[in-house]
Amino acid sequence: MGENLQTGRKLRPVDLARAHGLSTQAVRNYEEAGILPAADRSTHGYRAYTPRHALALAAFLALVPGHGHATATAVMRAVNRDATDEALRLIDRSHAQLLEDRRTLEAVERALRDLAPAREAPSPEEGAGGGRFIGPLARELGVRPATLRTWEAAGLLRPHRDPLTGYRVYDAAAVRDARLAHQLRRGGYPLERIAPLLEQVRAAGGLEPLEAALGDWRARLTVRGRALLAGAAELDAYLRASVK
Repeated sequence: MGENLQTGRKLRPVDLARAHGLSTQAVRNYEEAGILPAADRSTHGYRAYTPRHALALAAFLALVPGHGHATATAVMRAVNRDATDEALRLIDRSHAQLLEDRRTLEAVERALRDLAPAREAPSPEEGAGGGRFIGPLARELGVRPATLRTWEAAGLLRPHRDPLTGYRVYDAAAVRDARLAHQLRRGGYPLERIAPLLEQVRAAGGLEPLEAALGDWRARLTVRGRALLAGAAELDAYLRASVK
């Protein structure tokens, strides 16, 4: 490819398009969006691309799976206007987000491991239906009742009210959520980060289905990590070819 760059071989839009299963209109759209550097024009107005454009297109398409379309577009635009540091900062953010997602997964896995004994040995204060009042639940977790009320206000817990006394009653699902929230809080997670995780537990129908989904979650993170590496390699090739 470096030899082709030196010879300045001209490529048609269809040449770039066919190599990646794209339409020629898509290639033109990428140029107009700044993803590809501007093409030379013939005397009749036809676009004339070079192998450097082919590298730019390959870099963009490799960046998309790991970074998403918007970030990949911003990276290529920055590179094409010689703002390499800006492009690298955008890439750093994607890597930082992946690291944070890995830490979140690990926190959930730790919390689930810590919850296993509680699921195997229910508290003697737990009724046949799994419901209990705020005081006993707070004592079990080693927190104050006010803490459980704060978690409720933040959307972490959803107790119902006793129809006779109006007291909060935590059924089995609410007790499960309280235990998981407690473990995550001990791990340093803020309330706004815990709420979405508990929504995943509820959507999965409990902890057991969520445990089964953790393997898929980890696999997706691995795919993203590999995609970030692949995108970096293609972008590096484009950057090397762009150095004059």
